[in-house]
Amino acid sequence: MTPEYLDTTTTIVAPTTAPGGAVMVIRLSGSRAIEIADTLFRGRKRLCDAEGYTLHYGHIIDSQERIVDDVVVALFRAPHSYTGDDTVEITTHGSEYITTEIVRLCIERGATMATAGEFTRRAFLAGKMDLSRAEAVADIIAADSRWSHNVASTQMRGAYSAKFRELRDELLHLCSLLELELDFSEEDVEFADRSTLRSLLDKVENQITSLTSSFTLGNALKNGVTVAIVGKPNVGKSTLLNALVEDDRAMVSDIAGTTRDSIEATTVIDGIRYRFIDTAGIHTTDDKLEQMGIERTHRMIANASIILHLATADDPTFDSVAYDDKQHYIRVVNKIDYATDITDIDSDALLISARMGTGLDALRQRLRDIVDTSKLDAGSVVVTNMRHYAALSQALAALSDARRAMNVNMSGDLLSEDLRRILHHIGEITGEITSDDILHTIFSRFCIGK
Repeated sequence: MTPEYLDTTTTIVAPTTAPGGAVMVIRLSGSRAIEIADTLFRGRKRLCDAEGYTLHYGHIIDSQERIVDDVVVALFRAPHSYTGDDTVEITTHGSEYITTEIVRLCIERGATMATAGEFTRRAFLAGKMDLSRAEAVADIIAADSRWSHNVASTQMRGAYSAKFRELRDELLHLCSLLELELDFSEEDVEFADRSTLRSLLDKVENQITSLTSSFTLGNALKNGVTVAIVGKPNVGKSTLLNALVEDDRAMVSDIAGTTRDSIEATTVIDGIRYRFIDTAGIHTTDDKLEQMGIERTHRMIANASIILHLATADDPTFDSVAYDDKQHYIRVVNKIDYATDITDIDSDALLISARMGTGLDALRQRLRDIVDTSKLDAGSVVVTNMRHYAALSQALAALSDARRAMNVNMSGDLLSEDLRRILHHIGEITGEITSDDILHTIFSRFCIGK
């Protein structure tokens, strides 16, 4: 039995714009979209007689022939629409009552309420876009910085898909040649030249490795760069967080140990979102609540991309903090407005006054310099999706098996099987290979109306 969420035979309706604006767009899509719209819309001509890609001014009326609102209707005929079905988009005034009433009238006449992501899911199933481009629609909506928007836009425009299509086409060609050898196995011939195959595997491996290595940058751009602010009690960690995000998010006092749990706030620096975490001061204490906060601080340090280690101008010493070579570590000396002599301060440390705002621009620039966006400037494809990263990692494992098979001169059919495993994992990204459960999980994360 086909799951209900994959039923594409119904005509669906939903608002496609967020409430609260001056206007609202309501989308009606499916085989009966035009028929249902004609029962509500009164304009100069019936929509069923109109051409696609046309706009029509008129009124929406209810069952008592009362005018609900003046509207503009956009008509798209199958297959030249977002979903591939007949689609009507009704632009109305942004009243919640008007929107609800029009949707109710559509449902009363045979439409069903769209589920989360159903319009985009239908576009995918109709072949209007592959799965990676469909996922980019959700990323575009969620983008909250310039760079995360750029990455999602590149993916939605198809550059991302083209990269995987190129890999698949080359692998499919070699698979076909390897399998052709099976038809002539008694004649001991090779249609797939092994040196060519090795060169292709090198090329595929380089491209997949490049994509997987881009995930660190892509994930940071999509979800924000995590910055842990650490140091002894009362060095000004909370004051610094408030100054960086320009908001009083963390409680500030002269009492050591005020922050007993981590506090998180975000801000955008030059188009990149940073997630700052104000942690409990690291020190020795018998207070169980403070101990719990300090333990949490160590966990935050381990998971952070950047560590801002604070000291003060009157005590510019930094206790040891454990971090690995993938993390970035920055020493910061705070409260320089109270200092009478800064000559003994570590020359590598940034000097700031979080209270006065001194040195914060230099700190922001240091944070920005850590995130290398040169790949984005060059238009390179960047992986931001954990599902894609996992599939690429599995493709690399299959590629490694294919290399081993070649090294021991395994038969073409076994070698072909390893190549098909690579194809399978690449196909999981674009949607050539997928399951109903994966589709449901992906599209259920969308908002209603997309």
